[in-house]
Amino acid sequence: MAFLNGITHHGRHIRDADGESLKLASINWYGASNINFIPSGLDVRHRDEIAQLIRRLGFNSVRLPYADEIVDPDPVVNSSLIAANPDLFLTATNGKPRSLDVYHAEVESMTAAGLLVIVNNHIRQATRCCGINPCDIIWYNDWLAGGRFCRIRQSEDKWIRNWETVMNPLAKNPLVLGADLRNEPRGLWGTLNWDDWATAAEKVSERLFAINPYWLMIVEEISSANDLSGVQSRPIKLSRPAQVVYSVHMYKWSGRGQLYPFSKGSYSEFAAAMNKNWAYLLFDDIALVWVGGLGAAGELSVDEQNYWSHLVRFLEVADADWGYWALNARKADGEWVSYGLVGDSWDWESVRWDSRLADLRRLGHGFN
Repeated sequence: MAFLNGITHHGRHIRDADGESLKLASINWYGASNINFIPSGLDVRHRDEIAQLIRRLGFNSVRLPYADEIVDPDPVVNSSLIAANPDLFLTATNGKPRSLDVYHAEVESMTAAGLLVIVNNHIRQATRCCGINPCDIIWYNDWLAGGRFCRIRQSEDKWIRNWETVMNPLAKNPLVLGADLRNEPRGLWGTLNWDDWATAAEKVSERLFAINPYWLMIVEEISSANDLSGVQSRPIKLSRPAQVVYSVHMYKWSGRGQLYPFSKGSYSEFAAAMNKNWAYLLFDDIALVWVGGLGAAGELSVDEQNYWSHLVRFLEVADADWGYWALNARKADGEWVSYGLVGDSWDWESVRWDSRLADLRRLGHGFN
């Protein structure tokens, strides 16, 4: 597909410059947003091999989260964490790879394997996950007494400049699909409103268009990213309107604005909530919505089975684009991840071939 010279979406469908349609069947591969500053698994497997593993699983695209901390201060990477990637030492300044070097090398390996890449600014301070750190609940923290209480200080303009630093070297890579601008911007105790985030998303998008006007700009909802109803009254407005993609996340604990989380209730209740929160954009052919975060444990509890079966059924009906969380077998600290698809043998090669992958195949993978 010819992406660099004109990737757009028309209503709910992505199309390339030749008019061919594409459905995103994505996998999240995290690590560059966590405490080691680089994608996980590079200590035991070369990144090219992990790219081939992703292809064998049937995904056509990869969402790669990063923390602003890998941009500034861009720390030198612990050599043991990239032991299976010795070529990174040869190309690095003074033989010392930095986190952003590794991130860009990861992107190049994914696209060399024919995978589309979605770059995601996940968090500011590299950490295990999201939490409720007041220094990291939105894309900037200089509102918090000038940021002096925060280990990683950041203004909105610094956030945008970080985006430019990450994306500039990728400008001519035709398989870099675009930018997922911020993971689940939350605000403190519900204080963030959609208009503030929409305005910031528009600002950073226009700056990134100056680097490559064909990138898709992916905008998540605020809070837990499971409600796009605000788009009805306040859509994202860009100079290239066909480049806007909205994104939601759907997990068993999701259910903002509902009486109970999505792990409870009937399918009809679940479907009604999806239609109200985001699927109206698809069914009315208004905009593309990418369900960029969804996942389940390998051994489903009763509640999780309820959520997962309802979600898979609804995504099939809606023919929606999606992204599974996650590839990783373990977190950066070594803790086993029940949601991961890589096996638990520390080899980054074995796969948990269970009902989740069977369901994802039914939804439609890019290479199957």
